[in-house]
Amino acid sequence: MNYPAAYIDYLVHFHADRDYFECHEILEEHWKSELPEKRQAIWVGLIQIAVSLYHQRRENYNGAYRMMKSALRILHNEEEEIKKLGLDYDALVLSLHRRTGEIKHQTKYNSLFLPISDPSLTTLCKQRSEEKGLAWWSSSDAANTELVHRHKLRDRTSVIAERQKNLEHKQNARQ
Repeated sequence: MNYPAAYIDYLVHFHADRDYFECHEILEEHWKSELPEKRQAIWVGLIQIAVSLYHQRRENYNGAYRMMKSALRILHNEEEEIKKLGLDYDALVLSLHRRTGEIKHQTKYNSLFLPISDPSLTTLCKQRSEEKGLAWWSSSDAANTELVHRHKLRDRTSVIAERQKNLEHKQNARQ
């Protein structure tokens, strides 16, 4: 199977360094690279899983819960796409439902492993992890504050500029 490079990178960050913020960034860029009418919901569901875990690790349980519930709503309609991405649909949905319950009860974060069903995908991810100097299938380092609070440390210049551009566009459209 030929998987998008962004998806491989997502899985590597998800299972190696547990950089869920980077998972979000990688797949969002991939998703936005498509024309709006060709954008697939599966990518949003996977993004939301990473965002949910990012929030849970930071003990923002409300945000984590909302994101996981939203991811599940999307993924319930994406069984075939999930399977095409080399994941075990039933095991994934079960795992995410369990995690949703844990989040609802404010259970401390622990690493979640996506159930990869395609051995060739696992091999690709292991290779990419090695190239990046990361240990595949690792647990999260909860003591790594740079990882846990990544959103506070990033350069938001481009995000602010994009929001300003969109605001100006909306204002001009109203005139």
